[in-house]
Amino acid sequence: MLKVGLTGGIGAGKSAVATRLATSGALIVDADLLAREVVAVGTDGLAEVVATFGPEVLAADGSLDRPALGARVFANPDARTRLEAIVHPRVRRRTVELTAAAPADAVVVNDVPLLVETGLAPAYHLVVVVSAAERLRIDRLTRDRGMSRDAAQARIRAQADDAQRAAAADVLLDNDGSRDDLTAVVDRLWRDRLVPYEANLRAGRPAPRPPLAALAEPDPTWPAQFDRIAARIRHAVGADRRVDHVGSTAVPGLPAKDVIDVQLTVDSLDDADGCAAALAAAGFPRLPGGRSDSPKPGQDGASTEARWPKRLHRNADPGRAVNLHVRVGGSPGWRYALAFRDHLRADERERADYLAVKRRIAAAAPTTREYAVAKEPWFDQAWPRLLRWIEETGWQQP
Repeated sequence: MLKVGLTGGIGAGKSAVATRLATSGALIVDADLLAREVVAVGTDGLAEVVATFGPEVLAADGSLDRPALGARVFANPDARTRLEAIVHPRVRRRTVELTAAAPADAVVVNDVPLLVETGLAPAYHLVVVVSAAERLRIDRLTRDRGMSRDAAQARIRAQADDAQRAAAADVLLDNDGSRDDLTAVVDRLWRDRLVPYEANLRAGRPAPRPPLAALAEPDPTWPAQFDRIAARIRHAVGADRRVDHVGSTAVPGLPAKDVIDVQLTVDSLDDADGCAAALAAAGFPRLPGGRSDSPKPGQDGASTEARWPKRLHRNADPGRAVNLHVRVGGSPGWRYALAFRDHLRADERERADYLAVKRRIAAAAPTTREYAVAKEPWFDQAWPRLLRWIEETGWQQP
């Protein structure tokens, strides 16, 4: 199944997105509803809330007086932290239970207001953030929920800011327009990304790539996209794993194919094979036959048919192309990926020379394989320069 995290600031329109996704066929797990469930009358959650905050937070019928509790916690960060320590673990347990009970082909959308604040983003295959201008959010909260403007602003200030949420977003939905505008965007997301992503994930196959190689202009968000991908990989195979951004998208200002190249460090190829199932479940299935590197320059600077072993995975997400190179730490291919990246970052002339070659080859509209093969003579010529740069600078792998 595909697990999607949905979040957004209060008043941004997250519930409208969840409703539309449910209409399309998604299974919605609403953290707000679960937060009410776990402190309902008769639950141990309610008993702990009363023990922590006193009987004054109970209504006459014995249920939780949410406005009374809200008045205590939203203006007091320490009190809010104590409440979250009671509610959040219970909500997470119920979320796990409901997700486990979903069909194997489900798109499970976990509607979580505090997804960013609680650090849950790496647990999802995709994170969708709904955004809206603060003035619109305040207008909606005063109109639809009867809040005062001061209360609305206080609720907004108590959450992550727009920049923090945007940093966690694989998909950022702008809800400054009409409901029809939002509906159209959500429908496209469902049709073009979520449904095929789920199908690819279930089949254990990478998403298709465009047949022809094309260069994109530098995208300043490439490093942030890598950070999200790396966090997802570490969540799948271990927080202590080394994950590096390599390839052209790791070189600021360098046009490149719009593919994030990632290097995961392992102790051995057996270790790499042992990670394969977890990586596939996280959305990075192994490419069929992806068991070695393309030919690289030899130690003497000449091309060689010898291959530097690795395991190659790609992303099942049709909206974000990823090459995941799983290499043994300290191996020649592992060192080459890091050194070549750092050389291009440091040497403007080398970077310009490489870009000229890339543009010339891409102008012929080659396939991806043709593009890679056509660059090999340049790598042969660049290899001695890389070795000299390593010697002159004393470069060591970071």
